[in-house]
Amino acid sequence: KYTGLKHATIFGGVKQGPQTDRLRRGIDILIATPGRLLDLIAQGEVELGNLSHFVLDEADRMLDMGFIADIRRLLPLLPVRRQTLLFSATMPRDIVALSGSVLRDPVRVEVTPASSTVDRVDQRVYFVERPEKKSLLVSVLRKQADKSVLVFSRTKHGADNIARMLKRAGIRSEAIHGNKSQGQRQRALGDFKSGKVKVMVATDIAARGIDVSELHTVINYDLPDAAETYVHRIGRTGRAGRSGVALTFCSQDEHAKVRDIQKLTGRKLETVSCTA
Repeated sequence: KYTGLKHATIFGGVKQGPQTDRLRRGIDILIATPGRLLDLIAQGEVELGNLSHFVLDEADRMLDMGFIADIRRLLPLLPVRRQTLLFSATMPRDIVALSGSVLRDPVRVEVTPASSTVDRVDQRVYFVERPEKKSLLVSVLRKQADKSVLVFSRTKHGADNIARMLKRAGIRSEAIHGNKSQGQRQRALGDFKSGKVKVMVATDIAARGIDVSELHTVINYDLPDAAETYVHRIGRTGRAGRSGVALTFCSQDEHAKVRDIQKLTGRKLETVSCTA
């Protein structure tokens, strides 16, 4: 806004007509998801010959196995002379190695270490068996009924199950993940940001677009496979100088993941009794 630059956003899950109409009027900056971009290139609606900068936002996710095939299809279509930039809050080692196939003579710029966590976020862990996580979640949410809470599930199916379970318990929530349509995701996110819905259940990749200034609590219902992802998750709260709370539900088979998180962050998570 106010830059004088013309831009367009293209993504799947919606009709492409309004998007192609905008492209035909000419743009300076294109924000795109890989799948829709490849579709429109194939249709002759996008031509990349004059491209000067190629940016992968959330690069750790864009280069994982879910998107790398599309990225590899895109790379040969880009001009040889260009600047490529990868932006990410976390960059696991395997993704750093993979980025070598995308970048040439790269320079790494870090604003804060990948292991850093916000000092204003109160981090706690509940050691609880997996079957008991549901009742613990209901108990915690009822104590924070007036707070906005983001709950992380490892899988899409798990996110839907948690949302249904909360509905049966009388707690209104929305699930957001890759299997939801674009319209469903936008409506759910809009309701969450406005406060109409206080609880959002999300997978990691869907949560990347969630930026809610008043988000009070993040709950790791399932622990992430990579410790770096934990840092990214809890960074959804405690933003813009505010304080926040990050709660982790750890079952017996997840103890090693908590140790990895504590080793990465250099910070011991406070243990909370399930009766607290």
